Amino acid sequence: MSEAGPVQAVARSLRLLNAIAAEGEVGVIELAEATGLSAGTTHRLLATLVAGGYVAHDAQTRRYRLGIQLFTVAAAGERQLERLRRAAAPALERLRDAFDETTNLVVLDRTSIVYVDQVESTRPVRLFSRVGNRVPAHASGAGKALLAHAAAEDVEALLAGAPLQAVTEHTITAADALRAELVRVRERGWALDEEEFDEGVVCAAAPVLVGGRALSALSVSGPSERMRRRSLDAVGARVAQAAGEVAAALA
Repeated sequence: MSEAGPVQAVARSLRLLNAIAAEGEVGVIELAEATGLSAGTTHRLLATLVAGGYVAHDAQTRRYRLGIQLFTVAAAGERQLERLRRAAAPALERLRDAFDETTNLVVLDRTSIVYVDQVESTRPVRLFSRVGNRVPAHASGAGKALLAHAAAEDVEALLAGAPLQAVTEHTITAADALRAELVRVRERGWALDEEEFDEGVVCAAAPVLVGGRALSALSVSGPSERMRRRSLDAVGARVAQAAGEVAAALA
């Protein structure tokens, strides 16, 4: 496909949407400068986005803002996420009660995981990651649980950047080592993060598999000293069981 093909047009349109989102209301010239596109290309792409309802045009001010169709799409995405949260909530509570460690619900977004829900431990010293936070997928238990069931081309796209970022001295950074780790995760059904993202933190995680796709992952995270007093195999197996319960609720 040539550089002028549909993929480039989509990428340019997304740049325009991001620029409009950043500015609120903006004119063609400002958009062209913000995105590096010519004024003519900017105007043509905006016309398409306006026709689809993704961008709104004020004829008086000649400025552009986000259109109602974007909010419709966003609302649909939020409904799907809320369904996932509702299905996972009982399992997160049960895992927290079983170990009194913080439990998390995460989703994969390209090369990162995003925390979308959490149930905190009742202990004075506990792990906390704000909902919405992003973590490199290769450096987290939940990320490895999701990558183990991701499309091969998505994993290879991540590994093309190897050596990967070393978040701690324990992070897996070599492509072959991560491939081997993902095979182990698929075979046993759960993943382990032993201080790979945060020194002194251990996490066990398992994917929520529906129709062969990993929609999300559950994890239990705690201080390494406390987590290692337990059988990590038993913790991982319990998280995998909980993930299976969520998958059944979603099926």
